Amino acid sequence: MPEPIKVDLPHSLGREAARARIAGGVGKLAEMIPGASVADHRWEGDTLHFSVSAMGQAVVSRIDVFDKRVHVEVDLPPMLALLGGRVRDKLLSVAPKLLK
Repeated sequence: MPEPIKVDLPHSLGREAARARIAGGVGKLAEMIPGASVADHRWEGDTLHFSVSAMGQAVVSRIDVFDKRVHVEVDLPPMLALLGGRVRDKLLSVAPKLLK
């Protein structure tokens, strides 16, 4: 099983505002994988659990919202692990836009 992609993104919004921005942009999270769409999402406190469907595969992910940073973990299935670098790069370009 490949290692999850882990990214920490700093922000200055505060926890509630960061959570609200992420909640409002859940659909944009699928942009991290070409041709993907958000299959489902749910909040547990300040943690967003969501899955993205791409090429018949489910990509399970988690976003933990903190006061000054957001921690993202993406678990790529083995079939999509080769896209790990591209997914990480896309995540680093898409996710910060949600926090602005």
